Amino acid sequence: MSPNLESLLSRIADRTAKVVVVGQGYVGLPVAMRAVEVGFPVVGFEASPARVQSLAAGESYVGDVSDADLASALANGYLPTSDPADLADFDVAVVSVPTPLADGLPDLSFIEAAGRSLAAHLRAGACVILESTTYPGTTAELLAPLLATGSGLDIASFFCGYSPERIDPGNTRYGLQNTPKVVSGIDTDSLTAVDAFFSALVDTTVPVGSAAEAELVKLLENTFRHVNIALVNELAMFARDLDVDIWRAIDAAATKPFGFMRFTPGPGVGGHCLPIDPSYLAWRVKQHLGHTFRFVELANDVNEHMPDYVHGRIAAMLNHDRLAVNGAKVLLLGLAYKAGTSDWRESPSVAVADRLAASGAEVRFCDPYIAEVNAQQVRFPLVPFSSAELTAADVVVVLVDHPEFDPATVAAHSRRVFDTKNLLRGQSFTGEVL
Repeated sequence: MSPNLESLLSRIADRTAKVVVVGQGYVGLPVAMRAVEVGFPVVGFEASPARVQSLAAGESYVGDVSDADLASALANGYLPTSDPADLADFDVAVVSVPTPLADGLPDLSFIEAAGRSLAAHLRAGACVILESTTYPGTTAELLAPLLATGSGLDIASFFCGYSPERIDPGNTRYGLQNTPKVVSGIDTDSLTAVDAFFSALVDTTVPVGSAAEAELVKLLENTFRHVNIALVNELAMFARDLDVDIWRAIDAAATKPFGFMRFTPGPGVGGHCLPIDPSYLAWRVKQHLGHTFRFVELANDVNEHMPDYVHGRIAAMLNHDRLAVNGAKVLLLGLAYKAGTSDWRESPSVAVADRLAASGAEVRFCDPYIAEVNAQQVRFPLVPFSSAELTAADVVVVLVDHPEFDPATVAAHSRRVFDTKNLLRGQSFTGEVL
């Protein structure tokens, strides 16, 4: 064991290692909170001044982190900051920044910016771990060389690895600590360092053979979900035309104790993962191998057009009652991409709203989970969930089955409903289900 590795492992074991988490969003903030909880001094580096201000005031904008959690962290060594000087002397850095698509191509600019910021403070024996979803090869081919060039160090003198995030916003059963954590390194010593750090945070780690292998793990997990959601979304459209209740069919199929996993249809896919991650894999396959990943492209086509299908069903429902979309008052229940969370990145709800607004509808959103700091770019009014708002709408569209959306209240006070999540099952209401 090298002296640098032995020294880092000792600091991790006695919790004196300075930890930096770059990106304080839905992934990075829970990692920072857990690192503080187990005893590490932690710097939460965040580019958004508004988010830093919110964190410093003890006001969380991430549903899985309460204000009480944040207050405890602030009292025990957590420093939220946007000042690069606070990165100095770090021992372990975790990079949890966005990796969006730009014109259909992977945008790694946030990873590159994080790498440059960390490189300016990188010392021999420190460890940098990438968590952001990306294509196989990013850690070894992009991040590690960038760190070496920016710091002037040889790659062999520091540790670098990849550990895919498995944060599931709103999941009350599986969180960061009890979800197995896949870990990897660009070499054997890096794997040892990455594994040691995350072993201090989680119950179980799953070491794999290379950073590229770990990067593929994340893409495999989300491509699996993406393809299966596309399957049930397309089935839902065909089932309606065949006069078959897709929801009852899914319920019945789910009673099979083997060979079937339950997926349900909806207005599309959202979050940072499903609309983006499979495209990273498809791009890498095309760019590196020259092949087309047909399953991903087909799933993209189905899921990306679900908001169009929802818009068409709403228009047909209004037209049946001699009403136009143009001028109709539409209340959309749910801005987040999934129930019980405030995460509205890539949410299909926004796509549905855009299509309705383009047709002249007066669109309003209701979502009790969306904090003001996370809703600054919402282009539509946010209103409370109330009987008055339901009654005022020409059509209420259920896009997210948040537990706060009481089915009986929606059914009783809405003139007509289009329910994309089967929230109103068992209720008597005027309207249709996806």
